[in-house]
Amino acid sequence: MSLSRILEPELMDTEDDALEYHAMDFLATDSAFADAALALVRDVPHADIADFGTGTAKIPVLMARKRKDLRILALDPAGEMLRVAERHVREAGLASVITTAKSDGRKTGLPDGRFDLVMCNSTLHHLHEPLALLTEMKRVLRPGGGFILRDLERPASMDDAWAIVKRVAAGDSMNQQQLFFDSLCASLTIPELRRLLGQVGWSDEVTKSSDRHWSVVRAARPR
Repeated sequence: MSLSRILEPELMDTEDDALEYHAMDFLATDSAFADAALALVRDVPHADIADFGTGTAKIPVLMARKRKDLRILALDPAGEMLRVAERHVREAGLASVITTAKSDGRKTGLPDGRFDLVMCNSTLHHLHEPLALLTEMKRVLRPGGGFILRDLERPASMDDAWAIVKRVAAGDSMNQQQLFFDSLCASLTIPELRRLLGQVGWSDEVTKSSDRHWSVVRAARPR
């Protein structure tokens, strides 16, 4: 019998949460996501990008270091996360490229069709009802715009989840390992994600992009 989804709190919004999250080492997977996102707007100069659930803005910073012509709006509902994100952006000298905003990605109030690319990394698993976020991402994306989503894939059992944690996060603190385990258990399976994408009208193929992640991507067409 497969593992049912175990929901976790939607918001991590204490100073300790934000600092602990920022300290976790996901450089390899974050760099891969950033490079994949940049490839999707290769033919779009001055691309306007929205990062839904930016956390501490690690991926926008990685992207902006390689392309200073981007305009990235980094959205997150957690004030403490954004405080760390703002410091991270400032210390990287990228405040002219990246703007942070406190916003629930399910209802941003942003104009229709504003962005060339929308992206979302490891956020859907936090949401009890992820459909609203996907719907909002589609609404603010221009016709012909691109998107990239990546998140954890729920393992078949708790034992499998702990095996992933011990393999990937062996050097992290026990609290960080617990957070990772909780995220795995709260994540969507690929069939669940395909059903949600079908409701939004994004029929793009979902791929298993690592031993623990799924991804769905579409390149942006030139304006």
